[in-house]
Amino acid sequence: MAHEDLQAYLLYLEQKGLLHRIKVEVDPILEIAAIADRVVKRGGPALLFERVKGSSLPVAANLFGSEELVKAALEIADLEEPAGRLRALIDLPGTGGGLMEKIKYLPRLAELGRFLPRRVKSAPCQEIRVDPPSLAELPVLQLWPEDGGRFITLPLVFTRDPVTGRRNVGMYRMQVFDERTTGMHWHRHKDGAEHLRKSGGRLEVAVALGADPAVIYAATAPLPPGIDEMLFAGFLRRQPVEMVPALTVDIEVPARAEIILEGYVEAGEERLEGPFGDHTGYYSPADYYPVFHLTCMTMRRRAVYPATVVGPPPMEDAYLGKVTERLFLPLIQLQLPEVVDINFPVEGVFHNCVIVSIRKTYPGQARRVMHALWGMGQMMFTRLIIVVDDDVDVHDLSAVRWRVLGNIEPRRDTVIVDGPVDALDHASAYTGYGSKMGLDATRKMPEEGYPRPWPREARMSREILELIDRKWHEYGLP
Repeated sequence: MAHEDLQAYLLYLEQKGLLHRIKVEVDPILEIAAIADRVVKRGGPALLFERVKGSSLPVAANLFGSEELVKAALEIADLEEPAGRLRALIDLPGTGGGLMEKIKYLPRLAELGRFLPRRVKSAPCQEIRVDPPSLAELPVLQLWPEDGGRFITLPLVFTRDPVTGRRNVGMYRMQVFDERTTGMHWHRHKDGAEHLRKSGGRLEVAVALGADPAVIYAATAPLPPGIDEMLFAGFLRRQPVEMVPALTVDIEVPARAEIILEGYVEAGEERLEGPFGDHTGYYSPADYYPVFHLTCMTMRRRAVYPATVVGPPPMEDAYLGKVTERLFLPLIQLQLPEVVDINFPVEGVFHNCVIVSIRKTYPGQARRVMHALWGMGQMMFTRLIIVVDDDVDVHDLSAVRWRVLGNIEPRRDTVIVDGPVDALDHASAYTGYGSKMGLDATRKMPEEGYPRPWPREARMSREILELIDRKWHEYGLP
């Protein structure tokens, strides 16, 4: 059974010894973030701060802050498990054709699997209506000393396309300006920003704080266009997500969320937001972003406020990113069947570097893979793509470094292109635009400018390795 909601997940973690309750009073200004930062870097448990200065609500943090916690959140034994289920759906008979044909078929498969969101008339998230609505009661955190203020860091932001009516859910930080307004950190390429552009005026918005962990993760996932995040969450949790109409905006929200903020964003209205100690580990500079106006606020009785802390890796988002890496490998392989595996190193904060292994059969194939990856959704932001042969374990960074440092001739094997980069990429000269590099560390063919035979790697024979395995205890070695 799926975790019913955030509180059910916390109870489950406590029963498994994966939750630590902090009972002394803590300050939401810097103190909670400092605790969470130290705990996640030690592979520690999820945290529940029961007494938070200035608020009656407890704060839950580090909900996904280790591989063990991610497995508990999605109720899986292995990070490959969701990808295996997705691959089984993709490979079902009757779903032939190209990538888009397969993706369009997924809602039908989901309907058969009863994964589609289910609408309900009443919900725990609307047990209490805060009148007048005010953000003052929420224990919103300030993460780092030079942050521009307090930020809601784990919001599920719901909008609808003004033209198609299609729902989108994203996670965009929200700086609290006062009791009724926040920033809405929509980068120009995000769906929420596109909905605002299409509206040409006022766009209704609903923000859910706290949900079951599959719903929270789904809001972070870079899904292909047209795939509903709540459908995806239902697939992950193997049960439909219950949704309820918001009270004052024409948007459905997760029925078992902890807190719901309803309001609007007005096209053309912007306010200076930031700086913010971001997931890159650096402060993103202050800039102008849309303003969210709070018009209605509801919550469940005994609500828990959720938060995540981002900063120098590894942080909690690193483990969520690894779920995305494994889950989206089958979708990449649909377009690029020669791809064997991928690795987004944590230090690359998931848009600065990807290592990919391929089954190479023709000259120029590594370059073809680089350009294809740069053309896939948010992969366009990847600053560095390293391509290695299929016998290289992309998760063994020592093995990757050996191939990169040994196999690359800089003039021949380096690809430099210009194009869009992540808005948080501080190294590029211009916001959102810069250069990207590909490194071909595969074995070279004559057609690729290597006329002599490529050397064979020195490897021990299987027979000798099996022999020493059998005799290892005789050697007296540990």
